[in-house]
Amino acid sequence: MAIKFAGDFEVPRPPEEVYDFLTDPNRFAPLLPGFLEMSSQNGNRFMVKVNVGVSYIKGAADVKMELSESERPRRALYKGQGSMAGGGLALTAGFDLSPTPGGTKVAWQGETQVFGRLASLAGGLLEPLGKKNAQKLIDGLQAALTSAAAVPATQLSSAAEGPTPGSAPAPAAEIPESAEHRDPGSVS
Repeated sequence: MAIKFAGDFEVPRPPEEVYDFLTDPNRFAPLLPGFLEMSSQNGNRFMVKVNVGVSYIKGAADVKMELSESERPRRALYKGQGSMAGGGLALTAGFDLSPTPGGTKVAWQGETQVFGRLASLAGGLLEPLGKKNAQKLIDGLQAALTSAAAVPATQLSSAAEGPTPGSAPAPAAEIPESAEHRDPGSVS
């Protein structure tokens, strides 16, 4: 069963910063719905473990991810394959970036294919759940790219030194809580 997603959003960051965020698994992967952990492998490859659950089928999925296309600062495309109790999945997630007067337009598209017993048992529940989780990911990306989390590391190091006398403290360089919401009963 294949489920396709697409949309776009704008953020107040230049394309280079958005690209750097999207192609850094340490910043991007924790926004995946149900994220549990990530381990780097080599180069553009990494492994992600996420909680999955549809109806009474629950567990964790190990997903091998690869940044298969990257054209700074215009395009990033991830491909992944994973296994879970009752089946497997294959996914793609692509991001096309274009400058706007206020920052960057992010056009995103993706596809998830679910195989095995999970697909046959969950049937009609997979598409609405998949769309819900895709929206959670996009909401998390928008929040993170609009917050201080997208600030380049060079600016973060000066912010960590503390404010100068008479200035306001720098915002924290963490993903906002709203972007960290995890739903243990989700499929990514």
